[in-house]
Amino acid sequence: MSPEYSTLAAVDLGSNSFRLQIARVVEDQVYPLDSLRSMVRLAAGLTPDNYLEDAAEKRAIECLNRFGERLRGLPAHAVRAVGTNTLRVAKNAPEFLEKAELALGFPIEVIAGQEEARLIYLGVAHGLPASEEKRLVIDIGGGSTEFIIGTRLTPLRLASLYMGCVSFSLRYFPEGRINKANLKQAELAARVELQTITGEFSKGQWQQAIGSSGTARSLCDVLEQNGFSESGITLEGLEKLRAYLLKAGDIRRLQLPGLRPDRGQILPGGLSIMYAAFCELGIDKMIPATGALRQGVLYDMLGRFHHKDMRDVTTHQFMRRYHVDAAQAGRVKTLAFFLGEKLIKPIDAASELQYLAWSAKLHEIGISVAHNGYHKHSAYILANADMPGFSKKEQTRLSLLVLAHKGSLSKMQGLLHHPSDLALIFALRMASLFYRSRTDVALPEMDAQATPSGFNLYLQAGWRNKNPLTSTALKEEIKEWKTLSVELKLIELKP
Repeated sequence: MSPEYSTLAAVDLGSNSFRLQIARVVEDQVYPLDSLRSMVRLAAGLTPDNYLEDAAEKRAIECLNRFGERLRGLPAHAVRAVGTNTLRVAKNAPEFLEKAELALGFPIEVIAGQEEARLIYLGVAHGLPASEEKRLVIDIGGGSTEFIIGTRLTPLRLASLYMGCVSFSLRYFPEGRINKANLKQAELAARVELQTITGEFSKGQWQQAIGSSGTARSLCDVLEQNGFSESGITLEGLEKLRAYLLKAGDIRRLQLPGLRPDRGQILPGGLSIMYAAFCELGIDKMIPATGALRQGVLYDMLGRFHHKDMRDVTTHQFMRRYHVDAAQAGRVKTLAFFLGEKLIKPIDAASELQYLAWSAKLHEIGISVAHNGYHKHSAYILANADMPGFSKKEQTRLSLLVLAHKGSLSKMQGLLHHPSDLALIFALRMASLFYRSRTDVALPEMDAQATPSGFNLYLQAGWRNKNPLTSTALKEEIKEWKTLSVELKLIELKP
């Protein structure tokens, strides 16, 4: 592994707390060096119409300023920051993320629910003894709850439900009051959500249940230290805690050894979801895990550096699922790469050409839906499908590149924000154009150059005269690029 990746850092912008984990890499393992945690309660700052309030934003930015100071000096590729459910649903998330990235000093990816579940499982699995048993992992977060069944390091089933300890506590236990009516209402709401996954995740589909993150660990501490459970989280223990909360009637009256002060407010919501999960999925006992999302992010980063990138695995799976013509995808990728290397600055080449490779391999997945306007279908799938390993931002960018590889370029006005987008689109459009016949045609000698006003495409002298169809298509390209105020020049190479 490169010395610059001997230290990795993961930032988890959760709906309840923000966490920073810094780790040392030794071969295929990561060892903790430092960690920071701040109870930001981002989900508590969501208005009823899903806008982040100023107070929540302020708490988040103050936290990220502290994290940013600790991360200062680490290379960009050694740090990965991920946002979860609250940033998935907040309507003003894009505006907040601009300020958040400035405070942290690194990009922040908002990941989809299933991607969050995959990373959680990766973090949990690395902290458990190797076993062939199927494990059910439940992670109750502030705004969503993830469910995973897996064996060893491989997740087999993934689900993310829109319910969390913060959102449920605010919705069903306002001002901290607990009574039979609102506790039952919260549990019923959780059971209704769970019924969508009961068939796939119920007892019989797994042999061991594991709880990840703060809610599970907090419940375990409370049950054990109060004598409600001898070891771990049990159904009997949850029922005893449930009875205790009803008797107390208010979270301010709770006197529970093992309950941290910062978790008291969200205990009723977390308990309701956990109790509902035990009842619906047939769980008798659960053990808490040491690993969680941030450890999963670290191991996922480590895999990328060891050329085991989940995004490449997903790309190949999508090619198979949508019956992509692999030979054509390979032709387009090779030529696009050749052109892209000429146009992208060397400092950005590795990461940018990766986008070009994924785009070339996936640009025709929409043909399985309909050939007419297939690039629009491809773009829609890439923007909306669950794609393990990819963040939502990465999916959005791939979708735009694929949408732009064919047809009118005027549709891209106002959509392209990354400095390299135009170069990647140019490389992809040219590669698709030259291989329109979908055969191994003999290509002309060619070269490309980025200019202040656009692009120069250099072609073998006399070739355009012998290939009128492609020549006409290239002339149309000149017109298309003008709609984006980009000048494309066709220049003959000197013999």
